[in-house]
Amino acid sequence: MSTASEFLWYIPNQVVAGHRGEPVAADHNSLDTLTSHAQALERHGWKGALIGTGWGRPDTFTVATALAARTTTFEPLIAIRPGYWRPAHFASSAATLDHLSGGRVRVNIVSGLDDLAAYGDSEGDQAHRYGRTREFMRLVRRLWTEEEVTFAGEHFQVAKSTVLPRIPVRGERRHPRLYFGGASDAAERVSATEADVQLFWGEPLEGVKGRIDRLRALSRDLDRDLPPLQFGLRITTLVRDTTEQAWSDAEAKVAEMAKTHGAGWHDHRRAVAVGQQRLLDLAARGDVLDDNLYTAPGRFGGGGAGTTWLVGSAEDVARSLRKYRDLGITHFVLSDTPYLREIERQGRQLLPLLRD
Repeated sequence: MSTASEFLWYIPNQVVAGHRGEPVAADHNSLDTLTSHAQALERHGWKGALIGTGWGRPDTFTVATALAARTTTFEPLIAIRPGYWRPAHFASSAATLDHLSGGRVRVNIVSGLDDLAAYGDSEGDQAHRYGRTREFMRLVRRLWTEEEVTFAGEHFQVAKSTVLPRIPVRGERRHPRLYFGGASDAAERVSATEADVQLFWGEPLEGVKGRIDRLRALSRDLDRDLPPLQFGLRITTLVRDTTEQAWSDAEAKVAEMAKTHGAGWHDHRRAVAVGQQRLLDLAARGDVLDDNLYTAPGRFGGGGAGTTWLVGSAEDVARSLRKYRDLGITHFVLSDTPYLREIERQGRQLLPLLRD
């Protein structure tokens, strides 16, 4: 696998304990506990971790800042929402954290539905939502790379705006990467023109290939003026010493989910987005697709990255991830629970196979 591939994990950002099968503990979201995850990621070869967002969770940017201060190489992939943030305010905050952390900030732009009224936001229809996201991403990038920026859009305006501290160019990195998800036509048009990395959920290889082909064509058709769009995969990886043990544990987890109707597996309640519906529909095609893509969790309450799992020995899962890499995926955001144990296990068993 190419050395250009990057491997990140997921750090839960939850008020309520027991996320996706994580053992319930009173200090599950304390700074010491979350720091132990981030420091374990550093020790076991991971680049960093996605930290999720949503109203009703701890503030993602604050969590990322605290973890960056307690680590040396850990790179937080900070999920944020236009509307929760104004572009210039966010650009300044991210530039400051990037400066203080030595260039370790990554950003995941989220446009899915949320409890907007709770934090004083409002949105119109899908076209309005993604139009605002497009403006947000374009303006933030300009604020990071230009000075005296003046912009008057439909949703945001700034006049003679210069963000300090300035973000220095570090090799090919001109600013923090902007990751983006979404499977609707409107979302893909935003990604094709404004994102640095498009994140996919765990779809079968054929579906991911089709989406990569479509996004590359859209980038050409919409006259993308940025470096080529890169692609990432966010998926659960259930790895055990043997194939048989992995499937036994996977089936036991799903049986437990069936008893509780998936309690604790959804990050937060929201309408089913296009990308999520694509994952849920996979279960109708069979419990196992491709070599080892397990769709049964989606039938019992798994949501987002918990909807489909790659299951098997480290060799099985590495083989599947290499097939995604062959399609053009270079950014991998993996996870399984218990999070800390799996950071260590998959860091020891899985990552070395992916770096050969």
